Amino acid sequence: MLTTQVNTLRDKLRVLPLGRVVDTFLDYLTVEAGLSPNTILAYGRDLLKFAEYCNSQGISKLCDVIPTTAYSFLHYLSDEGLAENSISRNLVAVKMLLRFGVLTGQVPEDITDTFESPKLWKKLPAIASKDQVFRLLAAPVPEDPYYFRDKALLQVLYATGARASEVIGLKTKDANLNIGYVRCFGKGRKERIVPLGKMAAETVGTYLHELRPELVKPHSGNVLFLSRTGRGLDRIELWRIVKKYAVRAGMPKNLTVHTLRHCFATHLLSGGVDLRTLQEMLGHADIKTTQIYTHVDNDRLRSIHKQYHPRG
Repeated sequence: MLTTQVNTLRDKLRVLPLGRVVDTFLDYLTVEAGLSPNTILAYGRDLLKFAEYCNSQGISKLCDVIPTTAYSFLHYLSDEGLAENSISRNLVAVKMLLRFGVLTGQVPEDITDTFESPKLWKKLPAIASKDQVFRLLAAPVPEDPYYFRDKALLQVLYATGARASEVIGLKTKDANLNIGYVRCFGKGRKERIVPLGKMAAETVGTYLHELRPELVKPHSGNVLFLSRTGRGLDRIELWRIVKKYAVRAGMPKNLTVHTLRHCFATHLLSGGVDLRTLQEMLGHADIKTTQIYTHVDNDRLRSIHKQYHPRG
């Protein structure tokens, strides 16, 4: 499905003068940068809008793009009702394209240093309490048709803090249940090892023994979590599974798969883990991304204040 979306996007790009340059840029991101199909699709969608805008302005070559072109494009996106986060993301894609143009000799000089992104409000991630998460983990019951798989899924999501794409991409060989870890491949196919924990390892082992053999089909390969048809789960199916049990457990309505990742990080911080270790487990390239969880954990901030402030 993802491959079909990327191919459809590329077909739309190839009919535009600037779109053909974008298509080559996506090849570069795939082969040279090693970015994931999801990231390629995101870049492609943003740059398709830019190529269409440039076409409407009579701009057919990358070297004809000037700073005012980029700013006019941002104003256009704002008028279309895009949020500031989306506008900022579009600008990043345009910058990357222009730097690719410099690299390939299509643009004489790098003008991206003059581009300023819109100022963004920092939003704290939504989390659930430990009791709420424990209710979610206990929500699957033996009467559910895919009880063992669903229970293992929820356990792995909370035990590892892995992204949805990382969990559905897990292979059976990526889970070492004896030692207790999983091997995740994050953004840019970066590999990291994350502890799994005894309870999660036992649950995954039960799923592998009790249910997965019944789901396996000739086309299943070694994907860890399988759907009823024997294929690997996709992101939508994973979201539906989590949402189903979240409703059953009386969780907040805004809970998503990513909420469990936020809970993993915040609960570890409240337990005393250091930021560098948490950064490694989450697979963040920049520790600044990890630091946002320190603002979520108010109890931890109070304990630090009490410990270190002279009048705490």
